[in-house]
Amino acid sequence: MPTVFRKDEFRFYFFSREETRKHIHVSSPNGEAKIWIEPEVSVAKVVNLSQQEVNKIVALVNENLEIINEHWNSHFSKN
Repeated sequence: MPTVFRKDEFRFYFFSREETRKHIHVSSPNGEAKIWIEPEVSVAKVVNLSQQEVNKIVALVNENLEIINEHWNSHFSKN
């Protein structure tokens, strides 16, 4: 599970062997989320996170989209 970045209490990461549609997982002490990156940034799944936390996660994904895409392309081109 390569970590892409951390911000505040959130860890943004990939699972190495999962579906091919571009997405990122996010965990925090309170819960976790899965965020689609394509065709647009959207929420795929949320477990035990408030709407405020989800909004913050989506904002952070949008702010770091270039980094996420670079890590995705680098990591999955090796597999």
